Amino acid sequence: MLKRVAAALLLATAMPALAQAPATAPASQPTAPATPPKLIVAISVDQFSADLFSEYRQYYVGGLKRLTSEGAVFPRGYQSHAATETCPGHSTILTGSRPSRTGIIANNWIDLSTPRADKTVYCAEDESQPGSDSDHYVASPLHLKVPTLGGRMKAANPATRVVSVAGKDRAAIMMGGATADQIWWLGGPQGYVSYKGVATPPLVAKVNQAMAQRLAEANPGFELPAQCVAKDFPVKAGNRTVGTGRFARDAGDYQAFRISPEQDAMTLAFAAAAIETMDLGKQAQSDIISIGLSATDYVGHTYGTEGTESCIQVARLDQELGAFFDRLDKDGIDYVVVLTADHGGHDLPERHRMNAMPMESRVDTGLRPKALNATVAQKVGMPGRTLIWGDGPSGDLYFDKGLSAAERARVETATLALLRAHPQVAAVFTKAQIAATPAPTGRPENWSLIEEARASFYPARSGDLLLLLKPNVMAIPEQAVMGSVATHGSPWDMDRRVPILFWRKGMRPFEQPLGIETVDIMPSLAALIGLPVPQNEIDGRCLDLIAGDGDSCAAR
Repeated sequence: MLKRVAAALLLATAMPALAQAPATAPASQPTAPATPPKLIVAISVDQFSADLFSEYRQYYVGGLKRLTSEGAVFPRGYQSHAATETCPGHSTILTGSRPSRTGIIANNWIDLSTPRADKTVYCAEDESQPGSDSDHYVASPLHLKVPTLGGRMKAANPATRVVSVAGKDRAAIMMGGATADQIWWLGGPQGYVSYKGVATPPLVAKVNQAMAQRLAEANPGFELPAQCVAKDFPVKAGNRTVGTGRFARDAGDYQAFRISPEQDAMTLAFAAAAIETMDLGKQAQSDIISIGLSATDYVGHTYGTEGTESCIQVARLDQELGAFFDRLDKDGIDYVVVLTADHGGHDLPERHRMNAMPMESRVDTGLRPKALNATVAQKVGMPGRTLIWGDGPSGDLYFDKGLSAAERARVETATLALLRAHPQVAAVFTKAQIAATPAPTGRPENWSLIEEARASFYPARSGDLLLLLKPNVMAIPEQAVMGSVATHGSPWDMDRRVPILFWRKGMRPFEQPLGIETVDIMPSLAALIGLPVPQNEIDGRCLDLIAGDGDSCAAR
């Protein structure tokens, strides 16, 4: 107990330094250890697209510099499925499986058979809990249908410790899995929380106390790095003006804290303290911690991906990661790192139009499910009825289960005709079309749209139709530009492509520009620790992380 409290106190006093001090990358060793790493550190940077990674790569000086100059770099990683959202993306990283196997087809889906009034189901909830709805839910790993790497490690050796911390509950839950020892996420101004009924241990109480102290202090903002100066101009989107922010924050402003580099600094400090307190990586077995860094996504939605805000966020992320790795080095842990993202992102159309892309647009409000339903209901002679359900102007659409076979056929025909004629729609696939498509194989950059759709398809949850917008269409209508100015979720490369980076002290660095999938991460890590994973249970393949002679997948 004294050791845990001491680690927590160290966290509280070290927090400002972690947030501000740049880090220098340690020198590589001649050879990587032949023994399994004692600790796996799996990091997901929410909405860290391959484009964003590459744009600032030459400016990295901290943790991202270490990973790119001393590790295995796969700049063309893919969240290969069509539904490029947070929950599906995180479900692929440590399961080795696509959403078609994990069951996590989106952040939200529609279940018309659920007895509660709210038919929308959140990916990380237990909708059977009394009084819950998709906005006020009870967090749960119930919907994840496959084990994570941590779950497999614990099944093979119960002594394994599995910890997951993140800025979002769906990130922590989808990477930690159902059997994790500790799962914590940022639950609001009160700090980090876990499942209903889980007691708050001393370490987490200390973390939350440190966060409260930090939140109580104003933040004057961050200096503008030289690489961000050219991006410093205002852009108007609806009633919002973005592009020139520095993350200045009034004392006590939690929302501003959450949408800033401060959030990731806190999550990394929590992760470092958890590693120290639990002695992760210091026992006979290998342990695993997953870390979901959510600030880049909040920044991308709120300000876009090409202004000063995103530029500062990436620079701070690089520095925070460097400080985190330096802290692990001082503990003498033999650890391996993988860093990737749950999806990419796309900048707001207003800035694109200012920057030589006049074809960029926002989605027609007529494609919103309610508006689409009203149009179709009028066409088929059933005005006033709810025939079509959906969660947004793209993605899965569901037909009312009370329709007769003849009515359903009329509704489907009318909906398909309307959508396929719309100038902003790239494709609409029926459930039968997707189900009849074989699971995709080969490099993910060569897949067709329907193959991407098949990778996202889980029959019990997927819709009757799948609507995919064209690549230059932002799925936020003009009238909706209030909180979020930009989003993701499309089947196009700006949302599918993410970096995948591996690092272990002493490994020989290399770069592979050809496409791989995030589902390849889990079997690659499993091979490093000698954990057998039956190939028929996953979609990914093991990546050989030894440059030159040798094969890290040989044991597998």
